[in-house]
Amino acid sequence: MKTLKNLISLAILTVCAGSAAFAQNTPEVKLDVPYVPTRPAVVEAMLKLAKVKSTDILYDLGCGDGRIVITAAKKYGVTGKGIDINPERIKEANQNAKQANVTGKVKFETANLFETDFSPATVITLYLLPSVNLRLRPMLLKQLKPGSRIVSHDFDMGDWKPEQTIEVDGATIYLWTVPAKK
Repeated sequence: MKTLKNLISLAILTVCAGSAAFAQNTPEVKLDVPYVPTRPAVVEAMLKLAKVKSTDILYDLGCGDGRIVITAAKKYGVTGKGIDINPERIKEANQNAKQANVTGKVKFETANLFETDFSPATVITLYLLPSVNLRLRPMLLKQLKPGSRIVSHDFDMGDWKPEQTIEVDGATIYLWTVPAKK
């Protein structure tokens, strides 16, 4: 059943990716992942699973409208950064941060994830496709400090087994902790 649910999620994301690519006004921006907002209950569960606290620095990779970073700043006092390749999403995230009165706690940046330094982060959140998670995994393990937490909505990291997996509002959420460097 879980595999079927993941296949359905993947199919929906793939169809959305095709639609997003077709509707994109800026053809020079290649989207590896479509914009699919994370439901509020899932955002809350991701932050709770990561045991987010005010001393954390949270990076949301593929941040979309900024909802995870903004929620973490409002609810937990976290300093956060959202990264997305789509400038329209970043514009929307900045507007949402202003509306939520957290512009002093959060920053949003248009950037390619594969050309980004994640090393300041203590928590990483993801809602990306499996292939993107697998490409990011070596970067995350290399850049993040031991003890940093990675939380992914719906998609795992291949053979890197999560420490915890929970189901919330029809979504699977995975948690990993970056191990000590060898």
